[in-house]
Amino acid sequence: MSVPFRLRSCVWEITLACCFSCAYCGSCGGKARENELTTEECVGVAEQLAALGCRRVSLIGGEVFMRADWETIVEALTTRGIRVCIITNGFTMTEGRLDALTRLGVESVAVSIDGPQRVHDAFRQEGSYRRAIAALEALLAHSIPVSVISALRRDNAPCLEEFYETLCGYGIFAWQLQACSPMGNAKKGNVDVHFDARAVIDFVRRRAPEAPFALGVADNIGYYTPEEAFIRGRADGGPAFGGCSAGLTSLGIDSVGNVRGCESMYDERFIEGNLRERTLGDIWEDPDAFAYNRRFTASLLTGKCASCPYGEECAGGCRSYNYFAGGGRLYENPLCVR
Repeated sequence: MSVPFRLRSCVWEITLACCFSCAYCGSCGGKARENELTTEECVGVAEQLAALGCRRVSLIGGEVFMRADWETIVEALTTRGIRVCIITNGFTMTEGRLDALTRLGVESVAVSIDGPQRVHDAFRQEGSYRRAIAALEALLAHSIPVSVISALRRDNAPCLEEFYETLCGYGIFAWQLQACSPMGNAKKGNVDVHFDARAVIDFVRRRAPEAPFALGVADNIGYYTPEEAFIRGRADGGPAFGGCSAGLTSLGIDSVGNVRGCESMYDERFIEGNLRERTLGDIWEDPDAFAYNRRFTASLLTGKCASCPYGEECAGGCRSYNYFAGGGRLYENPLCVR
């Protein structure tokens, strides 16, 4: 019996190799795993994603461009009608890679920039901000749609206004703000990930109407304040956050073929299977998979989420952030502005 869930999107970590080892990296990127999927296996994954009807894949690392066959992987996806976004730190951008991105028809590229130079370089390395901005400029010069992603912590959240003024000088199409999760290197190094989420929402509400790009928050910031639809990029008041989509319409794949409902759920507890042992279709259609979301009922909510009037719709917010920031509790959001 087929499972009544349709796969729409996937976040695929194709390598852990990276030119950085950022202090807050949730996946502890830096060095490629010894047994990462081969080129042939990756092409097979692309075929399986297409067969399940996946519409969009976001490729992440590590650093995507540090995998020698990244072009082959992208082509395996785009030639099967799957839209591809690449998330990069921008440090290794070259003219050849820019030409390849254009030739392959990549939908967009998202450059991770933490904020002003002093903030960005502090958690990466000196010169990384300059290289990220140069990559952003080069992408725009090649008419490749570019967005910026910023992971918020105590050190950079107060810099939003300053960085907004900088980004207004570029032709990006979107700026997404997300909460840095206390996992991986951030947890090991005790990085202070706390920030004022209410202030972030106020910033978005104030600046978004005039911004020359779409400005909004990711699914781990919220929820259901009067600005809810607006901060999700729905200034028209349309549908907003409808609960965590992990295992419902989206999934994550890591560089050795482990499948999770979300690639931010970086814990062995959430591995539903491995693509060297089972097909993606078998994992996705397993009636026992992704039970934390597929079998969700409001009765599972804990803490203040249990008594919230929006609990059934919100489902307790971002499952990954809840787990890592809330001591393993999946159905209670410690960052909820309400």
